[in-house]
Amino acid sequence: MSNHNETIDFTKFKVSCSACSLRELCLPMGLSNDDLQQLESTIKRPRPIQKGDYLFRMGDDCHSLYTVRAGSVKTLISTDEGEEQIMGFHLPGEMFGLDGLETDIHTCSAMALETTSVCELPIHQFETLCQSIPGLSHQMHRLIGKEVTTDHEMLFLLGKKDAEERLSSFLLSISKRLSQRGFSANEFYLSMSRQDIGNYLGLALETVSRQFTHFQDAGILSVERRHITIHQIDRLKQIAIKSTHDMGRHNHSHRHHPPTSLKS
Repeated sequence: MSNHNETIDFTKFKVSCSACSLRELCLPMGLSNDDLQQLESTIKRPRPIQKGDYLFRMGDDCHSLYTVRAGSVKTLISTDEGEEQIMGFHLPGEMFGLDGLETDIHTCSAMALETTSVCELPIHQFETLCQSIPGLSHQMHRLIGKEVTTDHEMLFLLGKKDAEERLSSFLLSISKRLSQRGFSANEFYLSMSRQDIGNYLGLALETVSRQFTHFQDAGILSVERRHITIHQIDRLKQIAIKSTHDMGRHNHSHRHHPPTSLKS
């Protein structure tokens, strides 16, 4: 049995520079020390913000890009009627704020899920750096491409998968993102509420709670408040890709068994 004291709480650690997505702007390019110092000098580290506070709101001017250093952030869209749709959760080392690059206006809001510190990269200074540091723009394009890929994966998740698959895919996403930074893929703390998870996945709160109970009863994972311990990660992966396999078998059967009206 795992020691409870070894549980990784990703809301508490401060991500190292080597795991930070801002470092992707420079590390792969073999920049000179002067270039690295120039980039480092543009990054601001404002005081931490508290749970429920906003870094920016939908409609605000976009002045900076952000990367989470410690804590976590959710991005969301609000309607005039006060309804909210969560667009994403951002963990230590992950960038957000790209939504404002096209029009210089933020199209979503960013709220801290708990006490959170960020690195801030002012856009006007970044644009100046792009002119003096070769390849910096290309690296930003790579980051934007990752955002597009994530959006496509989310659309597939909501359009093709059932509740069981959606929650398993979400948990696997958290697991993968943590493991990429050298932390446990099987044991972690969720900073977001089940209501937030349901909002993000397009599921009712009761459905999310029922699926957690189902996974726990099946021995796939254990839940203690917001602490998650995954016991059967391969089983979770099988559930997450169930509809993809079903779709493949469905398409396969149609290729080999055309409609009767086409036979003659």
